[in-house]
Amino acid sequence: MSRPSHFEIHAADPQAAMNFYGGLFGWTFSQWGEMPYWMITTGPDEEPGINGGLMPREGGLPEAMQAVNAFVCTSYVENVDDSVAKCLELGGSVALAKMAVPGIGWIAYGKDPDGSIFGMMQDDPSAA
Repeated sequence: MSRPSHFEIHAADPQAAMNFYGGLFGWTFSQWGEMPYWMITTGPDEEPGINGGLMPREGGLPEAMQAVNAFVCTSYVENVDDSVAKCLELGGSVALAKMAVPGIGWIAYGKDPDGSIFGMMQDDPSAA
């Protein structure tokens, strides 16, 4: 079985994206060589999850209300409501409001300042 091992974020303003995701999820970024590419560390190696990369966007920004044309990554958060509030504070927006995934938890989808969609998931087996 093939498991995801890396993800990439394409951003019109890489530094703004680093500020957004660093502020929202606490991710750290380090430039990879001389290229305009930054490695993303999402947490300690001993915790489940994957790391990724960030690079300049080559095309235009996503249009509002267009169908999702991406591979959306979802990150576990301690509290979806707090994370949605932090997303908005950092210049993001809500793509899909918080909703229950019965027996699993709570999920919400946000958009970063470029309009890229990502998920935020809170464990809560009592969600209904």
